[in-house]
Formats: sequence, structure tokens, C-alpha cells
Amino acid sequence: MAELLIDFITSLDSCASGKGWPGFWGLESPDYLAWLGEQPEVTYLMGAHTYRLMSGFAAGEMPDGTDEFRPEEEASVDGLTHAAKVVFSSSLDEPPAWANCTLVRGDAVEAVRAMKENDSGLLSTIGSLSLCRSLLRAGLVDRFRVGIFPVITGATGEERIYDGYPDVALEMIDHRTFEGGIQLVEYKPRVLEHPPLGNPA
Repeated sequence: MAELLIDFITSLDSCASGKGWPGFWGLESPDYLAWLGEQPEVTYLMGAHTYRLMSGFAAGEMPDGTDEFRPEEEASVDGLTHAAKVVFSSSLDEPPAWANCTLVRGDAVEAVRAMKENDSGLLSTIGSLSLCRSLLRAGLVDRFRVGIFPVITGATGEERIYDGYPDVALEMIDHRTFEGGIQLVEYKPRVLEHPPLGNPA
């Protein structure tokens, strides 16, 4: 049976990106990059928006305000290009142009449920905030991992990650601090029907 990991990197105020900021907010440290390089082989899950963004980077498109990728950003995109990827979309053309992609047009929750039951290894989301919310609500997520970078993007932050989420209880199963103050926290999530001390809705 496969394991499903939701994996985010965020600012301290839980934004997935910030207008004008480089990848990793420009704050990645050597030990953090080394840790990224040591991660096990995974199959990445994403929605159409993330696919368009990341496949564009792989094809050489630059984010607004960026002239070129830094070496660590290039390495991250190259790693994604070579990894197995499953894209959930009803609007993308088939076959996907980005290498090693499989397109799934059906219900993402049911498709991931089947992947968990029939496959082995690790499935991991990348970006794809609405997909992550759907998988979490369905009770399919085994681990929830967040890399928190020491910056607040109150004026420029985009893609607030937890808007629209249900209430979730988190049991910490791992944590680590990298150079420069990057915090990594990993939890086992449990979706709540109501706050523990409150009355059911």
C-alpha cells in the first residue's frame, strides 16, 4: 500500500509564494538543500495550475521579475522533470508535454484512493492547494509536512495555504531545524468534525 504525503514550503504566515520573491524565498541553506537531495523516490501528484507553472519553468519560462534561475532552483526543476508525476485535470491536452507525466481526467480523490490501495512507495503532493484540501478532507493523507521559512510576506504573500481547510488535529511525528532558521515539522493529520471541546454542528 502506498503512503500519501502532503508537502508544503511556506512563509511564517503560511503563504506558498510571494510576489517578487525568489524560490525558497532566497533563504535555502546548504544543509536544507542536501536534505532535499536525500529524499526517497516519490510519485508527485498535482493539479492543472501547478502543472502549467512547473512545466513552464522546465521549458525555460521565468517567473515575473526573474531574469534567470539560480542553480538550486534549476536543480529543483530538473529533479521534478525526471520524477514520475500524475496530473489531475479535465482541461489539459493529452498526452502532457512534460516528461514522465500521466494525465488523469477522472475524480482525483477516487484515483488517489486506488493508487494508495494498489501501489507501493510514496505519493507526494507538490503545490496544488485545492487538490491537497480534497485529499485531506477525504481522509487519505498519512503525513503532513511543512517547511517553514523565516520570513513574513504580509505585503506580498500569495496563495494562503490553509484557507478553506477543515479543522485538523496534528500529531507531531518529526521536526528539525536547518541553518538559517528553516523549521521542518511533520505530522500525522486527523480531520475533525468539530473542535474537540465544542458542540457538534
